[in-house]
Amino acid sequence: MSGTPLLDVRDLSVTFGAVTAVDGLSVQVRSGEMVGIVGESGSGKSVTAASILRMLTPPGRVVSGSISYAGRDVLAMGEAEVRELRGSAISMVFQDPMSSLNPVLRVQTQLVEALQAHGKFDGAKAQPRAVEMLRRVGIPSPETRIRDYPHQFSGGMRQRTMIAMGLGNDPGLLIADEPTTALDVTIQAQVLEVLRRLNQELGTAIVLITHNMGIVAELCQRVVVMYAGQVVEEGPVDQIFAHPDHPYTEGLLRSVPRLDSSRHGRLYSIEGQPPQPGSVPAGCPFHPRCAYRIERCASERPPLAELSNIHLSACWVTQAGLELNAAPAGKPAEANPDAQRPSASAAPLLQVRGLVKHFQVGGGLLRRAETVHAVDGVDLEVGAGETLGLVGESGCGKSTLGRVVLGVYPPTAGSVFFDGVEVGRGDQSMLRSQAQMIFQDPFGSLNPRLTVGQMVAEPLQVHGLARGAAATERVAELLEMVGLSRRHAGRYPHEFSGGQRQRIGIARALAAGPKLLVADEPVSALDVSIQAQIINLLQDLQDRLGLSYLFIAHDLAVVRHLSDRVAVMYLGKVVETAPTEALFAKPLHPYTLSLISAAPVADLKPASRPPRIVLQGDLPSPVRPPQGCRFHTRCPIGPIAHPERTICIEQEPQLSWSLSQPIGRRLDGGPSSTAGTNGERAVACHFAGEAVTAGGRSRT
Repeated sequence: MSGTPLLDVRDLSVTFGAVTAVDGLSVQVRSGEMVGIVGESGSGKSVTAASILRMLTPPGRVVSGSISYAGRDVLAMGEAEVRELRGSAISMVFQDPMSSLNPVLRVQTQLVEALQAHGKFDGAKAQPRAVEMLRRVGIPSPETRIRDYPHQFSGGMRQRTMIAMGLGNDPGLLIADEPTTALDVTIQAQVLEVLRRLNQELGTAIVLITHNMGIVAELCQRVVVMYAGQVVEEGPVDQIFAHPDHPYTEGLLRSVPRLDSSRHGRLYSIEGQPPQPGSVPAGCPFHPRCAYRIERCASERPPLAELSNIHLSACWVTQAGLELNAAPAGKPAEANPDAQRPSASAAPLLQVRGLVKHFQVGGGLLRRAETVHAVDGVDLEVGAGETLGLVGESGCGKSTLGRVVLGVYPPTAGSVFFDGVEVGRGDQSMLRSQAQMIFQDPFGSLNPRLTVGQMVAEPLQVHGLARGAAATERVAELLEMVGLSRRHAGRYPHEFSGGQRQRIGIARALAAGPKLLVADEPVSALDVSIQAQIINLLQDLQDRLGLSYLFIAHDLAVVRHLSDRVAVMYLGKVVETAPTEALFAKPLHPYTLSLISAAPVADLKPASRPPRIVLQGDLPSPVRPPQGCRFHTRCPIGPIAHPERTICIEQEPQLSWSLSQPIGRRLDGGPSSTAGTNGERAVACHFAGEAVTAGGRSRT
């Protein structure tokens, strides 16, 4: 890249009282460039973004350095100039669009207000411009939807609305702070496609703050890696992904589960935790966790040195000419050939038959209650020692299914059998000791008023397993089993990091000695390096204790790494189920292929992946699911692309465990064959295995 930077940040340092959050950061962004900023939570990414826009809240303040935009000194601007800068020249898209949009104002009011605030589109011009921006970011029927309130939009539509608001005044720079973290993979693909198109068509420079290395690989030209408030590596994405020069960058890349690799052994993980702000070690801040550290790393801070005029790294090891000699970044460890997998002939531990769960919502004096079809006729099994991955978009019924299995919700219809005994309608004491849940939010699931020891001991006391000294000793054993120490028993949840809190949740789930764990998005809230530690822990516990997992997630790479089999849900129904390798190698249902193709891969040249399909529209309401095949309103091989296929609208496909005739060309372009038999594979689609073609509302 050449020319004067549009954004130029030099030696920026930001403090919050006595705590330094950003320490000597320099970064430049040129017009039309897309730059990724990556790093674990607490590395200073969001503080940097807030500093650029002068949005730091006291006691946060810039103590040194400079920030310039288009040659103008941002730190020297008065309040009126800064307000003009925000939204007009530099816009921000935040992580949670619902908290950024005013829930009591219509989308139209908020968009028009943002346009009129800077005087570029005032009076009669503002309304057409607002509609145009909604259309540009892919909101269907924008003339009508603009009059809706934010709660009437889906998560993806709200995020696209925030992007439309940010780009309405034609800013030169858009800062997107984790814009897809809370979104499903299909909606994430839509939002990323919007950002890509706007960058290419409008030439808008974008700073993308994320912890998803796959997004960086797919979208960005350059990447800045931050650790403990400092830049530790910076350069072109292709160079850094191919040959990372800093051990932290290498560790991040190697920690990512691979969507294009088969199930394998333990993930590489960066041991330890990032330093807390205010307690950054002397020397290289990464050296306590670094496998390559030399004596100099503990005493001297390495400078950000030029490896070339476009690649910078702050590492004494590589600056001394030493190589990072571990396995290539991102390559999986070898599978353990002696690992014992569950036998196909063994009786299943968990059986679900025709399970239905409906909720009644609304209703009143003048209104009739409506029925939410959360789970609508599901069959599945989990064997002893097996992991069944359950995937699908938010609202498809995954979490509800998990809660019905555990007896949290009574089933509306159908049966749940655990270890051969039907449960769910009578005494559930056996189930509650033998099946436990790991929650998505480790902090929200822990009582802040109880110590760790008290929380882990509670299941022991409830089920009469241990009391007094015996309970104390058992708590110590459980904490050590999940990688903590017995001295942690006297501490409170707020004293732990996110990864440590998830370990506490796992220890509490194990206290009663269960055979089955329902893990509901247990790693989605964690940084990639901490996520790898928890995934390894789950694998180790399964091998040690013979546990079965119902693993609910939307991260397909994590599901592929952990699962023996996968079930795909859409709008309350299972649409495909198969052994993991078969499902990812040859997806038969178009929805399964859409999920796989939409997932970002942390590799510039993935070994294999199907053509990219960006599904249009959002998940229909479970209150009024479509007739026939529930996926037909978004299906790239259904009536949208082929109007003559009325069977998809008129007749619901059944989940068939075998196909009576060979299927045609598969969705991934592979050769024709027949489906698996003996319960190994099932798919619910009238045109299972048919190729997706460019056309209709899909894209290949």
